[in-house]
Amino acid sequence: MNALTQALATYIAQPDLGTRESEAIAIARQGMTDTIAVALAGHQEPVTRIAMEYARSTLQSGTQSAPLWFGGATLPSPQAAFVNGVAGHALDYDDVALSGHPSTVLTPAILAEAHARGASGAECLRAYVVGYEVWAELASRESDPYHIKGWHPTAVFGTVAATAALAYLRKLPASDIVRALAISASLASGLVANFGTMTKPLHAGRAGALAFEAVTLAGLGLSAANDALEHHAGFLAALSPHGHVDRERPYRPGVPHILATRLSIKKYPVCYSGHRVIDAVLDIANAENLDAAKVAHITLGIGPAQASMLRNAAPVTALEAKFSAQFAVAAALMRRKVGLAELNDEFVNESAMHELYRKVAVEIVETPDPEDAAFALYDTVTIEMQDGRIFRSGEIRYARGHAHLPLNEADLRTKFDDCLAVWRAQAGTNAAAIPSAGTLYDRLTSLAQIDNIRTLFGN
Repeated sequence: MNALTQALATYIAQPDLGTRESEAIAIARQGMTDTIAVALAGHQEPVTRIAMEYARSTLQSGTQSAPLWFGGATLPSPQAAFVNGVAGHALDYDDVALSGHPSTVLTPAILAEAHARGASGAECLRAYVVGYEVWAELASRESDPYHIKGWHPTAVFGTVAATAALAYLRKLPASDIVRALAISASLASGLVANFGTMTKPLHAGRAGALAFEAVTLAGLGLSAANDALEHHAGFLAALSPHGHVDRERPYRPGVPHILATRLSIKKYPVCYSGHRVIDAVLDIANAENLDAAKVAHITLGIGPAQASMLRNAAPVTALEAKFSAQFAVAAALMRRKVGLAELNDEFVNESAMHELYRKVAVEIVETPDPEDAAFALYDTVTIEMQDGRIFRSGEIRYARGHAHLPLNEADLRTKFDDCLAVWRAQAGTNAAAIPSAGTLYDRLTSLAQIDNIRTLFGN
């Protein structure tokens, strides 16, 4: 049996990012920047407020504090990672890779730990690449989509990946890291059934917080199996939808996984499973100047895992709408955009929207994407009008913002500025204390040059 857990621990203890380290670091920086922006926009969401109240109720005296990214408050590092992680996923606007959301788990945990230790920006970015590597290596061994079985990869892989990142920052010996990984594997959980509720962003926050438990318990000497990841009754086997997981392949570090899979930056604040559909509907509606009231029927072709995630055919809340193919189509037709302004209960429940929901049918595209089993190889959209005209999208391979169809710098900056504008608008009389979008963006884009991460938010 391949000693996968031990091999990953050896890598984490002394990672070699190779000759393309600067390229890997640049991707990590993009993920961190995007995560902080969407967390600031999501800080007033009900789920974030609940997470903050819960975190404060569990405070312990004498623990090292780390900042919340909004409002200037501090919490112990695990609770800070928890609240910031929930905020980062509250709007479902954070980046996507590996069938999940790596940055909203890794970034809060890493920055909270780095703040406690006074680590440099460069060390934070390297920790991100290390955590991503562990997540990607584990996920690469499974050919079937985890979502169908019910596992949320952000929660289950995020816990182990964040543990790897924290173990790297703490400079734990490989023997402790083995146990930390094994402990985190037992702590990891998160269900797709909770998509469209406040519990989904809870997954991201808990994954980061649980990583602190894993590394701390390992450092205190808690015992755990040295083969917990690859054992026949271990992490990979337990998660596997149909038992097709490869537990035997040796892990041999090489070119970092992050350079192959990269990150996809969301253009729309809804489940990524619907982004290709949104692109297609917007393209058709704008090109043909369609009147939403004169649409007779819309047929979507998406993958089975996508359909499972987009579970709400007739949403009545903004949270449910984030996981609704019907809402994605209706908003694109009605408003010609799907942005933060569209994600409110009033718009979701407009009678014209519900009329469009009933006109959307979903067909399953069975051919999986070889790059990501959670998606079909392509999506399709067919719009039939009442006057008999039919518009077809053709096969849509990548959404705008995908790693293979990336947003340009202007689009990235626009998203960042829009998110900070939400933060500023909600800050009220405290807005004067908020750094300008330009100042914060400049700090984040020069993260590798920051000697002490405590200076990032002016703390």
